[in-house]
This record gives sequence, structure tokens and C-alpha cells, in this order.
Amino acid sequence: MKQSTEKKQIFHNLKNIANGIHALFGPNCEVVIHDLADLQKSLVYMQGDVTGRTIGAPATDLLVKLLQKKPTPKDHLHNYKSVTADGRCLKSATSIIKDSSGNPVAALCINLDTTAYFNAIQALMPFIHDLETGIYPSKENFSDSPSDTIKTLFVQAVEEIGVQPSAMSIEEKTRFIEKMKQYGVFQFKGAVEQVATLMDVTKCTVYNYLKKVA
Repeated sequence: MKQSTEKKQIFHNLKNIANGIHALFGPNCEVVIHDLADLQKSLVYMQGDVTGRTIGAPATDLLVKLLQKKPTPKDHLHNYKSVTADGRCLKSATSIIKDSSGNPVAALCINLDTTAYFNAIQALMPFIHDLETGIYPSKENFSDSPSDTIKTLFVQAVEEIGVQPSAMSIEEKTRFIEKMKQYGVFQFKGAVEQVATLMDVTKCTVYNYLKKVA
């Protein structure tokens, strides 16, 4: 009962914070709250509409990976670059919120559409190019379904290994599955089936690799 009351208070406070941030920054700003109890449909509250998502959207690839940081999840990632489906660049921040026991229960995420600002400072274009080539530490993709998040993380893992699944050796496939496990892919329902399809192998094959990296 105490834990339930605490969680309700946390989300109540976060909603007030989200409302305040959005009121301050206006229509180019989107503030969302994720309930980490269910990554399949974690987005439970939002103010503003920058990424085109709706309530019930899944956790993003970046949020899933943040929660996999060991020994404990990273508390926050601020001022990173993210990109919308239509190619607009955003400046974003994600903060993991924990309860009194230290367990991650929510995430507060802010996305600021910087397109208008970029268009207004043509004289600083060289500086903008520098930002685009690496001053921000990460990149995030916004998904409308768990399947999209899984596919995004799959593609990122392929890029990390540097070889397409069909051409991977057994050792590379083992590292590939281990990489996706580290990313948190297999927290999603149906992930094994989808990964098997994307790799063009059977579910049993994926399970066998998972046993190797357990």
C-alpha cells in the first residue's frame, strides 16, 4: 500500500513538473512521462506534441538502454541529439526517477524542436555543423510500437558488429545477441520471434544464443 501511494505521489509531482516545463518553453517543447513498470506501453503522460507519439507508446531505444546500465541504471542523459521520423533535429533530456528504495519507477523526458532556431541563425551554420557531428553524446529514435523499438535496436546492434546477420560467424552472432541483450531488447514481448525473423533464423536458434550469453 505504501509503495502504491508513493508511486502515485511521484507521478503526481512529475505531471506538475511536466506542465511547468511545457508552459515555460511553449509549442516547440514536448514533455513526456514514462511508467517503467511496462516498457511495452510506458508513455503515460505528455504535454506538447513534437515527436508525434500518443499515450501508450513504448519506451524508446535510448530509454531501454539507459535502464540496462550496470550496476545501476544511469540517472540521466541531458543535452543529446534526437531525430523525429520526418528528420527534424531535437535537443533532448531524459531523467530516470527512483522511489525511496532506489528502484527506477519513471522517466521524465524533454524534447525541444530546434528547427526554428537553426533556421534563424544561418550566420552560425559552421557551429551548428559541429554540433551535428558529435558534440551531443547520443541519438534517440521515437517509436509508435514495441516492434519499431526492437527493429531500431536490432539495426544499432548490426552496426556495432559491423556485419549483416546473414554473413555473421557463430562468434559474431553470439556477440550480436549479447549486444541486443545488453540493449534490453528481450524485455519486450515477442522480441525473440521478431529477432529470429530479422536474422532469418529459428526461434530455437535465438534461444540457444541467449543461453550462451546468459
